[in-house]
Amino acid sequence: MRITVSGLPGSGTTSLSRYLAEHHGFSMISAGEVFRQLAKEHNLELAEFGELAKKDASYDKMIDARQKEIARERDNIIVEGRLSGWMVDEADLRIWLYAPISCRINRIVFRDQMSDEKTAEHLTLEREQCESDRYRSYYSIDIGDLSIYHLILNSEHWDVGGLGAIIDTAIERMKTGKTPP
Repeated sequence: MRITVSGLPGSGTTSLSRYLAEHHGFSMISAGEVFRQLAKEHNLELAEFGELAKKDASYDKMIDARQKEIARERDNIIVEGRLSGWMVDEADLRIWLYAPISCRINRIVFRDQMSDEKTAEHLTLEREQCESDRYRSYYSIDIGDLSIYHLILNSEHWDVGGLGAIIDTAIERMKTGKTPP
């Protein structure tokens, strides 16, 4: 089974992906992990690799292609990343996590130990716009088009265990072949 978990920064994709991987014994790959692997393979620090990626589309495309390749080669995998739902053609379950910007900013401030919410919001919105522009330019993907996802969950309303319970039920139904009447 191949499951993708996508969402905007601070929506909880990494936490949920870890839960699902541990709970179901799946392996997990994240776009961030692939980014770090490729930086290492190119003997570059993360910041250096990030600067190259900003200037040259081939780096983003390399990251996306690697994630696609890993997902295609493995079974029982959770693939986490903003574009995972779009990139993993063989996905059995595509999940999008949503949370309002205020909730996401609170999480980002806490996670990244930032002291200024306004700065965090500005940087996050700037990052989202930059990524959205790149996805549209590179792949003609509108990241706001959620029509490809099987489940869209609001992570403001449930903690990781609650989200996991919903998805656990979906996975169990998929495994047993039970469909609703």
